[in-house]
Amino acid sequence: MENTKKIALVVGATGITGSNLAEELIRQGWTTYGLSRNPNHSISGLHTVKADLLDEQSLTTALNEISPTHVYFTTWMRNDTEEENIRINSTLVRNLLNVLSPKKSVTHVALVTGLKHYLGPFEAYAKQGILPETPVREEHPRLPLPNFYYAQEDEVYAASERDGFTWSIHRPHTVVGYAVGNLMNIAATLAVYASICKETGRKFVWPGSEAQWYGISDITDAKILAEQLVWASDTEAAKNQAFNITNGDVFRWKWLWKRLADWFEIEAEGFNGVIRPLEKEIKNDQEIWKALTKKYNLKEHKLDRLSSAWHTDLDLGRPLEVMCDMSGSRKLGFSSFKSTEDSFIEVFERLRSENIIP
Repeated sequence: MENTKKIALVVGATGITGSNLAEELIRQGWTTYGLSRNPNHSISGLHTVKADLLDEQSLTTALNEISPTHVYFTTWMRNDTEEENIRINSTLVRNLLNVLSPKKSVTHVALVTGLKHYLGPFEAYAKQGILPETPVREEHPRLPLPNFYYAQEDEVYAASERDGFTWSIHRPHTVVGYAVGNLMNIAATLAVYASICKETGRKFVWPGSEAQWYGISDITDAKILAEQLVWASDTEAAKNQAFNITNGDVFRWKWLWKRLADWFEIEAEGFNGVIRPLEKEIKNDQEIWKALTKKYNLKEHKLDRLSSAWHTDLDLGRPLEVMCDMSGSRKLGFSSFKSTEDSFIEVFERLRSENIIP
């Protein structure tokens, strides 16, 4: 039964984070709306809303009869420069909160950002000479660099002062979860790459840095992120705070890489002294993937709809080991845990069961 006192608006409901969050809210009985430019109709119980966040009139019309109590902002738009990222992505947040403001219905806004808060924007990603001390902690100061995450946060803070709602900021590490056509999907990217390796007899080559290969890391399962988002918006002590969010375990890629290769029954090759970007490794594999989809009758023949190698390269190519301190939410009672190996395997199994990979 839906809870009409808790009405959630999930912005970006087609992405890894948004779709898993929508499923969690519905599971807990919330009335849940999912806003996107191309609505996700595959989630049972989700009320879809089609709107363009850059068009206030589009938002006003789409949300005319919807008065959410909780807003979860899980989307962004990639642009060529960080200045454009700031301009566009702050506008997305500002437009939505401006349109909702007259309704006086919103009691809490949750914003999902990420580790670029600590590492810097894509164009200076962990290379600006101001590398953070790890594990990264929520109280670390902002970097003296332009960053669209900061701009999005500032829009939430300003609207909170104006409208009186509480807020929470959530900073996941690399998110692992099921979604197709997502801009930042390491699990689907590695699944596609491994499938190509298996079909062609190629080795599953580590594409990243020495620091990432040997260093300690962590990952964020989309379901764990969803649980923290709901917990923070429903826990008084968690209001008006920022939280890191990961699975709760740590690992080294030199261990996990072989485990992932073993699942696909292929041979892994580790760090050999140089970074070998995955984007370069698979850039000429579209025809191989197309042949694979025909041979195994797979659903998606466009490689770039499944693979976001550019983002996987950014994550795995960092010049330092990166892990997150989770003390903030742990001290307040958030205790969800997930094995990172299980996170990847569960996505691989679902991709296979839904005929996305062979």
